[in-house]
Amino acid sequence: MEEAEPDQRGREVVQPAVNLPAALFTDQYGRRHRSLRISIIDKCQLRCTYCMPAQGLPWLPPAKLLRVAEISRLARIAHAGGVRDFRITGGEPLIRRDVCEIVREIATLGTAEDPIDLALTTNAVLLDKFAKDLKDAGLSRINVSLDTLRPERFKKLTLRDQLGRVFAGLASAKEVGLFPIKLNTLLMPGVNEDEILDLVDYARREGFELRFIEQMPLGNNPWNGSTIITQVEILEKIAEKHVLTEVPGRGSAPAATWYVDGGPQKIGVIASVTRPFCGGCDRLRLTADGMLRTCLFSDRETDLVTPLRSGASDLEIAQLMGLAVHEKEPGHLIGKAGFKLPKRGMSAIGG
Repeated sequence: MEEAEPDQRGREVVQPAVNLPAALFTDQYGRRHRSLRISIIDKCQLRCTYCMPAQGLPWLPPAKLLRVAEISRLARIAHAGGVRDFRITGGEPLIRRDVCEIVREIATLGTAEDPIDLALTTNAVLLDKFAKDLKDAGLSRINVSLDTLRPERFKKLTLRDQLGRVFAGLASAKEVGLFPIKLNTLLMPGVNEDEILDLVDYARREGFELRFIEQMPLGNNPWNGSTIITQVEILEKIAEKHVLTEVPGRGSAPAATWYVDGGPQKIGVIASVTRPFCGGCDRLRLTADGMLRTCLFSDRETDLVTPLRSGASDLEIAQLMGLAVHEKEPGHLIGKAGFKLPKRGMSAIGG
């Protein structure tokens, strides 16, 4: 049996049920995996044109979704294997009514001596309603997807007139102290590349950390790698107005970052296509229906929900996870021979 002890907030901290070797989540290329992105739902109330069709997608039936206790148990096993960075994703995770309960369960894994980083990625449409409860539940910080500052363009991109609610959600996150607040902007040629400088100015004014993302071969639209807006082009555009100084010590982070005009404000670029960072990748992904994926661009999945619901022990599940990690590919094949589009879209895999 696990033992429980109170943390500094008086909550019960559940200790790992198994002692796992440090090498269990280290792959054959020496990458130790310390980050787990947990999708809790595949649904989203927006219809971003690059992500899904206007009518939506065939959603998972509720019975297929991992339950709170199952998410908590898998997070606990991952924590026992060395994972310390947890990101709750979707779809749109705030659609799920028990999102705060999920946050609270995962937050109990951290202690003052051995903290975890617990973040959530959202489109922020519902964030004004949830920000305080999420903070109280133990959420560390928030990531918000924001591709434009213009209401009409937002409506065209998402097929929903909700930009005002996004700004309200960001204001609420600031008010309750969900820092740092990171903005993720997917740049698309002929769509929003003319807002690069406006977005930089907005993020600096509000105290947010902005990260531009190269468009990747995922989602609803046909992908052409020759027309993406690259990291080089992004930095050249920002340098027309600002002085950029690269931040050293990127480690396993997906974004390379730069100080803007000497800092402390930073911008980042996630250049999965032109500057892949696979050699330092330490991320695992858990889909909303309980499949473990070791790479966003690979269709290899390890079924965890079936053994979970069939009485497997924590050690048996951990060994399944460890085997998946061991077999992780050295990197994605975007732009190379043999690359195939993932069968699942981003909303199904988890952001």
